[in-house]
Amino acid sequence: MGEAELQQILAGCLKNDRKDQKALYKTFYGFAMGICLRYAVNRYEASEVMNQGFYKVFTKLDQYDCTKPFKAWLGRVMINTAINYYRSNLKTAYTDNIDDMEYAGNYDLPDHKLEYGDLLAMVQKLPQAYRTVFNLYAIEGYTHEEIGVLLGISDGTSKSNLFKAREKLKKMVIAAAKLPRASDTDTYYATGAIDVIKLNVTL
Repeated sequence: MGEAELQQILAGCLKNDRKDQKALYKTFYGFAMGICLRYAVNRYEASEVMNQGFYKVFTKLDQYDCTKPFKAWLGRVMINTAINYYRSNLKTAYTDNIDDMEYAGNYDLPDHKLEYGDLLAMVQKLPQAYRTVFNLYAIEGYTHEEIGVLLGISDGTSKSNLFKAREKLKKMVIAAAKLPRASDTDTYYATGAIDVIKLNVTL
């Protein structure tokens, strides 16, 4: 979709035009769902979060600065919606202290072929607090200070949850490496996703 067409659709959405709202939803469905899936435990919850996010997009579109990329703004709306969706659970989940971290040891991740869906499933298996901090830091690029403000936790708690998230993901990747591999034609090496897990965390 070109910029001119997007701006035309956005103008229609500001007027609550159902046709333009449907076009915007259809155009950015995959992008929005991809974000929500990382924060949700399954596709059903991801759909709920995404639909709530699009509702906010349609009702708060007048707050969008048209001089900036719309996709980035929509992404932030989806992230904030996901955080709000799980906020009641997160309030009781962020209890880890950085001094209480369990270190799994130094080891290299195996050169194992994994489908993206498998890696997404691993992230979804993380406890909600770990998953949220991992996504915000490793995927979205927030700093620990920003995460602390966003979630109402300390920098140290954010670092602790990130560390534990990566340790758990490492263990899951190693466990997956011991399973029978699918044929090379059916899988691809998700280098970017593995690299996110491999990255050293400065505590």
